[in-house]
Parts: sequence; structure tokens; C-alpha cells
Amino acid sequence: MLSAIPIPDSQIPSHPPDLSHKLPKLTPRRRPQAERRPSNPPPPTPALPAPPKLDKHVYQHPSRRILSEHDHKLFLESETHSLIVSFVFTLSDSVRDSTVSDVERSPAAEDPAITALLAVLDEAEERLKRCPPIDTGSRFGNPAFRDFLAQVDEALPSWHQKLGVEKDEAVNEVSTYLAQSFGNGTRIDYGSGHELNFLLWLLCLRQLSLLPDSTFPALVLMVFPRYLRVMRDVQSTYYLEPAGSHGVWGLDDYQFLPFLFGASQLVDHKHIRPLSIHNQMIVDECSKDYMYLDQIQWVNATKTVQGLRWHSPMLDDISSAKSWTKVDAGMRRMFLAEVLGKLPVAQHFLFGSLLPAADGMSEDAESKAGEDDVGEVEVTVDGMKHRHNASSWGDCCGIKVPSAVGARQEAMKRGEGAELRRLPFD
Repeated sequence: MLSAIPIPDSQIPSHPPDLSHKLPKLTPRRRPQAERRPSNPPPPTPALPAPPKLDKHVYQHPSRRILSEHDHKLFLESETHSLIVSFVFTLSDSVRDSTVSDVERSPAAEDPAITALLAVLDEAEERLKRCPPIDTGSRFGNPAFRDFLAQVDEALPSWHQKLGVEKDEAVNEVSTYLAQSFGNGTRIDYGSGHELNFLLWLLCLRQLSLLPDSTFPALVLMVFPRYLRVMRDVQSTYYLEPAGSHGVWGLDDYQFLPFLFGASQLVDHKHIRPLSIHNQMIVDECSKDYMYLDQIQWVNATKTVQGLRWHSPMLDDISSAKSWTKVDAGMRRMFLAEVLGKLPVAQHFLFGSLLPAADGMSEDAESKAGEDDVGEVEVTVDGMKHRHNASSWGDCCGIKVPSAVGARQEAMKRGEGAELRRLPFD
């Protein structure tokens, strides 16, 4: 049996040799780094030029000038395109970290231009009350809407005189954009293109030096929300059908800019997150100060089915974004790509002297069509003439798109709309 033999103390070295230098050096195994995706910064805000000098300016009635892909390309490369982008994005930047209550208490709220704009919209609301809807029992567009538009046309000169637009030629040009912002009387519809016309109207007033830059926060959080409330009343009264397919982006049947401006408002908020739109308590409590939440509340109120994921799936998807910064950047990209960048939308833009067409664009598109036409033809359905885009969805003829507001209100008249219903598979 083996046994351990003790080593004498004399044989044990007092200082054992250092063998560490003979050990191989260990190098940590580096994990392969994941390829970094190139950063995708939000579209920048172009510098907003000063209003032009109009001493010897010649005004002209706005008309359609985008008739072809070539016209559209010229528009996208034009100074007018840059001016529109700069104005909209500058308005959006002006309300960062601001609430409606803050702006209402600010000096901008007392500016005479803001007071006059609010008075115009108040009068539009009064004229709406003079034109009650016809009881058709239908959830589609009510023909009494045309009476309201006639009232608007009658009031346009006096409204612009209150705003300080003195020359008749200037009134004729600028008022065209405001008239277009209330919807289309032929089709009895309304969409984000009409909404954009309201912003173009404000831009024209700025070009006339009637809206100083100091009023921008009040334009976004006081004047524009007042316009939205007027249009909600118009939609509720006349059941305006969505212009185009079921909302151009799937965000909302009618509006887009409240989401762009509203996301900018919330970029630096400490507590409200994109997912907060699903918290009804937060929506109820904060919608009075934040435009994004206010529009979410309106969208929910107009639908007959419960749940954003069913009636507004894109809004539901956007709520999963990590921050409002990403939402804001996405809304800016969407504005450039889906509004200004899409020919079916841009072909309805109106160009005058304050928002001029680019050199080389077609002349008045209302009276001219050629081989490069975008595919619109004038058709008559149920005795009503309208333009039908043969290359687009057929919602405008044959398969009409009812108003969500109309569907809900007609259901309530029948006693069916007391509560939002759930889908059978929810």
C-alpha cells in the first residue's frame, strides 16, 4: 500500500519560483458585433423664408396644375414644396413641450390675428346651424351640406376683410383655400387633403404678413383645434364620406395633422407614453391639453366597434413605438411620402401667386387633359358628377364608403348605439 513520504524541511525552497510568465496569455473571445443599422434621422425642418414683398404683386385665382407624373416631380423639386414643408414642420416644432392651457395663457393668444381667426371659425359654426340636415335616414352624405358651403362662399369676403386682406384680388386668391378646407360639395366628402387646404390658407395669410411667427403656437393649439371642432360638427351634421379609400393612411377617416402636431407636443413628456392612448383615464384627463389624445378620443367616439386594433389598426401599431420621438419622426415621413409625395393627393393642390406652380408645369388642369393624365374621368352617378380615378380603389362609385359618424348616429336613432359593440371573435 502506497503511503506519503514527508519531504525534509531542508529540501523545501524558501521562495518558490514564479512560473506565471510561462503560462500562455488568455485572450477573451470577442463576440461578433451585430451589424448596426444605419440611423434614420427624422426629416429636418427647412428654414422658413420671410414673407415676400408684395408692393407690385399680381394676384391670381388658384388652379390645379399637377396633371401628370412630370408635373408632380416638378412640384416636389419646387420652392413651393419646400415652403409648405417648412411651414408645417415649423408649426409642429413651435408646440414642443407645450400644452393647450399654456398657449391659451400666453401673449400669442391675445394677438389680434388669432382673435380674428377664431371669430371667423365661430361664424362658420353659426352658419352651420342655419343649414339643418335633411332627414334621409341614410348614413351617407347629406345634400344639405351644399347649403352650408353656399353660406361659406357668401361669407368669405367679409371674413377676409376682418382678417385685414384689403385687395379684392387677394381675397379671391386666399379665400379659395379656405373654401376648399370645408370639403367637397359635389361628392359630399372630406379628407386630409381638405384639411391641408386649411394650413395652406394660413400659409397664404402669413405670405401676406398677417400672421407673425410669434403666433405659431396659437395657430396650432388654438386656431387649428377650433377648425377641427367645426369640422367634427360638420361631419356629425352632414355625414361627410371619407375622401378617397378608407382614410388615406388608415390613421383616421378624415384627419392627419392632429397626429403630426400632437406627437410633437408629446416628444419630451415625462409620463405619457405612446401606449397611454389605450388608458382611457389618461385620455379623458389629458385630451384637453394634448391634441394627439384629443383626436384618439374622437376616433373612439365615432366608431361602432370597440378597440383601436379593430377600427384603427395603424394607430394601434404606432402605440407600440418606444418613444414619441419615433412617432414624431414617423409622422413627418408620412406627411412627405403620403401627402406631398402621392400623385392622387397632390393632383388636387391649388397654385396661385402666393403658392406658385413650378416652371414647366401644365396649365389649368381643370380644363386640360392629355396622354399623361393621371387617369381621372368625369362620371355621373345618381345624377351627381364627380371625378373617378380609374387606377384607384372604386370606393367613390359602386361601393360607397359611409361616414363612421353617420353610421353611429343612425344606429343611436334606432336605439342600437347605447354602447360600443364587440366583434364576435374579440
